[in-house]
Amino acid sequence: MSYDYLFKYIIIGDTGVGKSCLLLQFTDKRFQPVHDLTIGVEFGARMVNIEGRPIKLQIWDTAGQESFRSITRSYYRGAAGALLVYDITRRETFNHLASWLEDARQHANPNMTIMLIGNKSDLAHRRAVSREEGEQFAKENGLLFLEASARTAQHVEEAFIKTAARILQKIEEGVYDVSNESSGIKLGYQRGQGAPGARDASVTRNAGCCN
Repeated sequence: MSYDYLFKYIIIGDTGVGKSCLLLQFTDKRFQPVHDLTIGVEFGARMVNIEGRPIKLQIWDTAGQESFRSITRSYYRGAAGALLVYDITRRETFNHLASWLEDARQHANPNMTIMLIGNKSDLAHRRAVSREEGEQFAKENGLLFLEASARTAQHVEEAFIKTAARILQKIEEGVYDVSNESSGIKLGYQRGQGAPGARDASVTRNAGCCN
């Protein structure tokens, strides 16, 4: 299957906010209520269609534990997009966003597109962070923003697609040098990768759970 571009994504945020579950919902269309803690990184990929153009998303889901931050930082390099995730039911995960964003800005391409995701919107009755707070943080830091639920799949598709659409817009505006792979973007080519919408993911697991 040929594609016009390949975009590399990284998913970042505290442990337990649902990063791996968002990835699994997007690539596999399923929710796993008990999910193993990410050790290092997990990988997933999926073909999408943006404005009639086939684009492959290559997604790296990183461990949220402090002990893995040095590993995570190495994956910022060469990422065109990032999903910065917090848990709307846990205030501390929102409070840590500034630290994650500082890491991203320090180690990533300055043109990286960042989507802020308030995950677990299905648990609104346990909400500790208002939607308005999320919107305000995103506005102040130049981020895209959505609340989503890996459990119900609400806005999961949109989060990945809108990030890709913004990256494509930046390419068309000449913001990215697509000939430089450090931008996290590769020009497409013919390769036997199955039909559009084909999904592949391989994961490393230990123990834990998420929403």
